[in-house]
Amino acid sequence: MIKVLCIAGARPNFMKIAPIMRAFHAHPEIEPFLIHTGQHYDEKMSRLFFDELEIPKPDRNLGVHGGTPTTQTAAIMQAFEPVCKEYNPDMVLVVGDVNSTVACGLTAVHLGIPLIHVEAGLRSRDRTMPEEINRIVTDSISSLLFCSEPAGIINLGKEGRFGDNVYHVGNVMIDTLLTHLEKAKSLPTLTEMDVQPGNYGVMTLHRPSNVDNPETFARILDILDKVQSQYPVLFPIHPRTRKTAENFGLFDRMRKMPNLRLTEPLGYLEFLNLNAHAKFVMTDSGGIQEELTVLDVPCLTLRENTERPITCEQGTNVLVGSDPDRFFAAFNKIVDGTFRKTTVPPLWDGKAADRIAYVITTKWASR
Repeated sequence: MIKVLCIAGARPNFMKIAPIMRAFHAHPEIEPFLIHTGQHYDEKMSRLFFDELEIPKPDRNLGVHGGTPTTQTAAIMQAFEPVCKEYNPDMVLVVGDVNSTVACGLTAVHLGIPLIHVEAGLRSRDRTMPEEINRIVTDSISSLLFCSEPAGIINLGKEGRFGDNVYHVGNVMIDTLLTHLEKAKSLPTLTEMDVQPGNYGVMTLHRPSNVDNPETFARILDILDKVQSQYPVLFPIHPRTRKTAENFGLFDRMRKMPNLRLTEPLGYLEFLNLNAHAKFVMTDSGGIQEELTVLDVPCLTLRENTERPITCEQGTNVLVGSDPDRFFAAFNKIVDGTFRKTTVPPLWDGKAADRIAYVITTKWASR
C-alpha cells in the first residue's frame, strides 16, 4: 500500500486535486489522504468548490489563512509537520504554484518524504511573480515531476531534471473541465445574468502587477470601458481586486460602466458555464488560459508573459498586457470573426490523473 498525502489549499488546487483523488481511490494500491491547508477558506473559494467537484471531505484542515506570503508559508509548514509525523506517508503530493504548494513541499523534504509535483516545469521567466518562485523551488526539491505540456519537460531538462523522474501526463485541470462541462452548461447562469450565448465577454483580474499599480489598473479600465460599449462584460470581482479598486478610487468608475456586470466570485460550475458560452475572455489567470484553449474561446491575457506557452502556440491565448494597441489588434479579430481556432494540446484528454496513478503504482513504487 502506497500512502500519499495530497495537498490542496487555494481554489486552483481544488480543480487539480479533484481528479487526482478520484484516480487514486480507483487504485487499491494507493491510500490517499487529503490535507486542506486553509489558504482559501471562504464559501465561494473553498467549500462550494469541494461540493461541486465532489472532492471528499479533507482528512485534515490545517486552518491556516491570511497573513503575508512569508508568514502564511511559515504557518503552513509549522501546521503540516506534525501531520506528516502522524501519518508517516510514503509520498506527499502537491499541485500548482501557490504558497501551500511550496510550504508543504519543503516540509515533506525536510522530513525525508519524497515529494510529487503535479503541473511541474511551467516557467514564466518573471521572478517578480511569487508563483514563479514557488514553481522553481518546488520542482527543485521534488522526487517525481508530472508535466502538463511539453514545455515543462524542456524547462526541467535545462535545469538538470530529466529521465524517469519526469513525465508528461497531460493537464489535470482539463480532466476536471471535461468531467463537469455538460453539467455546467445545463445551469441557468446565462439567463440569470441576462446574456446571450456568444454575445458577451468575461473578465477576471487579480494579479498584483495589474491591480496593485494604479496606473496599470486605470489603463486596463480604459480598455474595459471601450469593450463594454460593444458587448456586455461579466466581471466576477476578486475580493482583493475590489479592495484595491476602492483604495485607488476606481471602483465607482467600474460601477458606472453601463454594460459591465460586477458580481461576487462564482462557483466553479457557474464560471465554467460563463466561459464556455462567452465570445471572449479577458484575464490574467494562468488556468483560465488552459481552459479557454480547450473550450475554443478567445483568451486575451492581460500579462506580458505566460508560464503556459502552449496556449499561445496551439490554443486561443494572446498576450496583450495592458497595451490598448495590442489588445484591440486581437479584439478586432474576435469581432470580425478572423480570430484563430484552437488545436487541443496533446494529452489534454481528461485522463491525466489516471496516468499519474499509473506511474506511481507501476514505475515509481517498484523502486
